[in-house]
Amino acid sequence: MATTPPALNATVADVTRRIRERSAERRALYEARMAAQHRRGVHRGELSCGNLAHGFAACGAEEKDRLKLMNSANLGIISSYNDMLSAHQPLEDYPAIIKAAARAMGSTAQFAGGVPAMCDGVTQGQPGMELSLFSREVIAMATAVALSHNMFDATLYLGVCDKIVPGLFIGAARFGHLPALFVPAGPMESGLPNKEKARIRQLYAEGKVGRDELLEAESASYHSPGTCTFYGTANSNQLMMEIMGLHLPGASFVNPGTPLREALTRYAAEQAIRNSEPGGSYRPFYQQVDERAIVNAMVGLLASGGSTNHTLHLVAMAAAAGLTITWDDFTALSAVTPSLTRIYPNGQADVNHFQAAGGMSLLIRELLGAGLIHGDIPTVFGSDLTAYTREPFLEEGKLTWREGPADSLDRDVLRGVSEPFAPTGGLTVLDGNLGRGVIKVSAVAEEHRLVEAPARIFEDQNELKAAFEAGELDRDRDVVVVVRYQGPKANGMPELHKLTPYLGVLQDRGFQVALVTDGRMSGASGKVPAAIHMTPEALDGGPLAKLRDGDIVRLDADAGTLEVKVDAHAWAERERAEPHLEHCHQGLGRELFAGLRHLASGSEQGASVFGGFEADDLARQAGQIHDEDA
Repeated sequence: MATTPPALNATVADVTRRIRERSAERRALYEARMAAQHRRGVHRGELSCGNLAHGFAACGAEEKDRLKLMNSANLGIISSYNDMLSAHQPLEDYPAIIKAAARAMGSTAQFAGGVPAMCDGVTQGQPGMELSLFSREVIAMATAVALSHNMFDATLYLGVCDKIVPGLFIGAARFGHLPALFVPAGPMESGLPNKEKARIRQLYAEGKVGRDELLEAESASYHSPGTCTFYGTANSNQLMMEIMGLHLPGASFVNPGTPLREALTRYAAEQAIRNSEPGGSYRPFYQQVDERAIVNAMVGLLASGGSTNHTLHLVAMAAAAGLTITWDDFTALSAVTPSLTRIYPNGQADVNHFQAAGGMSLLIRELLGAGLIHGDIPTVFGSDLTAYTREPFLEEGKLTWREGPADSLDRDVLRGVSEPFAPTGGLTVLDGNLGRGVIKVSAVAEEHRLVEAPARIFEDQNELKAAFEAGELDRDRDVVVVVRYQGPKANGMPELHKLTPYLGVLQDRGFQVALVTDGRMSGASGKVPAAIHMTPEALDGGPLAKLRDGDIVRLDADAGTLEVKVDAHAWAERERAEPHLEHCHQGLGRELFAGLRHLASGSEQGASVFGGFEADDLARQAGQIHDEDA
């Protein structure tokens, strides 16, 4: 006998309703455009004989015969494979697995195109990091180029890390008439414990160990194919895709190079064919991903202490699907979403420990049982989300799914809603006369959540490193470090993890320390309170440009406020400091991204160069945007 699903939490229901209502016209236009694209025909059926001949010229005779017919599915593979980066190296073998699975079902698959995949771990603190955020837009555009050949009935997106999955998602949304299934690679096996890695990093920052010791520790942490095992943006991506129903159940955190991983990849190809129109169960992206799926992603991130980068990415991703979400939506959901995991940097366990403790099946079970996520969303599995409380297994070589554990197998890593690590999700918006920003406090001790201290202003993270090494920050004692001109328009909004060890050392010495920046810190932000993504950014008229060394800044994470204690009249009259950004705009290809910097929106709008998609079109129709301003 079927059980009645639990009532949806009132706040979750209200946020979902608000998103639906504020997005109504925009979403309707998006859906109409996707439906119109579908009505134009069965994709390669639109192509002339010459077009089609070019499209399958490199195929074998059997594939050509199938592609001439319009009643078999042709899968388009979009991959972020490269063999330099651990997270993407396992994807090398996926196209062959997918093509073999398609052939076995009487269908075909073609490698439609590759997208760039850069690693923030490699570029951290380097000039190349200034290309990182905008690689999301490049990936979305590369996806569109690959799919523009119009040869495909469904798509498989092979990607893992920080900007790759959001970029692929944006591309998938703009080809929303096609079924889409996201295929992960899985995390590397566990290496050096995270606590030891952090200890060595901090000792190196203090000059107590050398580079050889540091490199040995880092190599023991990041040591084999697969995604890094800490809970940053890459693994947050995987959680989001699964809780939105865009992965197969339990696919997110299966290690690469295992028989189960290969079986899941094969099944993904088979399921994509079933979800295609020729496969008989047409399930396009645009009918699958709506405001309910986006709310699920937000709640999943909050419950797991996921990456703050998604206060940018999810806004841009939702916009590509005709939906408008705001930071206030995150804050409202955070207030009712309990913290259910402790995964580094919010604890010492990694994602492999999370998986062993019950993983996604248990997390989804708990959130469904508490009415905190929508169970009625359609998924790529052909079911609703309630099937995602199951886990994949191999039984005599055949892939099957069984119900996952009902209780956590390690309460230090994963807990139920009845006994959370904290009653809220630990993410909130800060507001005040310095603008708006976000802060993640899940790893910040309560005694460090209120900091009132003199500001020390920097315009480059290397300046802070130099000041620390010169002992200047010891003399400042309590300090609010401000690193400005780090927004998308200024220099592409790089992550600033180079700051973390130095700020952590100061905090450990007993000082009250906070960070305020219009740059990013992502899912690896930790024990020092950090107001990030400040908007408007300093280069775009933001108030951070007015700050001076010695101004008293008060950050109160619990109250959600961030203010400089300067007389209002004097503050209004104060001039902005002139930035010196020439060194950020040349070299390592940064000059090629000048147009993207110019077009970038503010952080709360996703730091995107694409504008508002349907929102801008509707505003233009209403006469609110003139062509010359578009």
